[in-house]
Amino acid sequence: MSSGPSPRPPSKAMKIVVLDDYEDSLRKTADWSSVEARAEVVFHTQRLRGDALLDAIRDAQAVVVVRDRTPFKAELIGKLPNLKLFQFTGTRNTQVDLQAMAARGIAVGHTEMGSSKESTTEMTWALILAAAKRLEAYMSLVRRGQWRDGKGLPVTLAGQRLGIVGLGSIGTRVGAVGRAFGMELVTWSPNMTPERAQAGGATAVSLEELLETSRVVTLHLVPSDATRKLINAERLARMRDDSILVNTARSALIDMAALDAALERGRPAIAALDVYDDEPLPAGYPLARRENVVLTPHLGFVNDPVFSKFGPGVVENLLAWLDGRALPRAVKS
Repeated sequence: MSSGPSPRPPSKAMKIVVLDDYEDSLRKTADWSSVEARAEVVFHTQRLRGDALLDAIRDAQAVVVVRDRTPFKAELIGKLPNLKLFQFTGTRNTQVDLQAMAARGIAVGHTEMGSSKESTTEMTWALILAAAKRLEAYMSLVRRGQWRDGKGLPVTLAGQRLGIVGLGSIGTRVGAVGRAFGMELVTWSPNMTPERAQAGGATAVSLEELLETSRVVTLHLVPSDATRKLINAERLARMRDDSILVNTARSALIDMAALDAALERGRPAIAALDVYDDEPLPAGYPLARRENVVLTPHLGFVNDPVFSKFGPGVVENLLAWLDGRALPRAVKS
């Protein structure tokens, strides 16, 4: 994909639309005055879909999205005749059709990401501990002026088995915390070796053994053809009836349609989730009604060090594009 400038109408006619800035951070972390002096900029902090999305971006010359919160596939791209620049935050977007963008000559830019590995590790353990210690239930009791109930006691993780599916940068960090808690580490991934597992302080086992024996199962893989819906109905049924399933990676790793039924049957005992097939969650989301589910609004990568790079990076690319210069951070095909 070309990183050079694209033909554009006169600057007075320019319209830039920013989508999915739920945190309202892009405006707060950068000076937009130079951009707004040359183009109309419209910010959307609420999710848009369907006709509302198309109405918002139909006449835009540039669209900015936060991460991959809104899919941009060929069908939608084909309905945007004026689009010349597509900009996303971070370094990877799994929901944009880059081939369709290239076919139209649309420049695609991105920003720096910053490190989210530490915050995702912390979020993973926040979910594990919230589930193991029944924090949501107990905090709710205290807020209502009550104390402990008889519905179940917190569990102790020391001496328990922690199953890590994917022992990359985040999985290794998660494992280090598990060892500090006195947990036994086992791991699996499609390309795991005994040597890699040992280097991360874990033992390589089959996926079946990991699911059948681990008190906590935590997912840290990038979805691929081999791992989409890896945790399906059959594998959920293999889990212990006192197990906790944690996902701060991508929802595509779990067959989410099968998870509700699996929780009803008690395998796993608890699900602790930060990622979902459709975000933000709609009202009445089925899993939200369950007491054996901990839900957080995709906070793994959300932190000040990461988001502080997004706004300035977007503005830097937009100014280069408005000037007719090559994008500082262009996606190349």
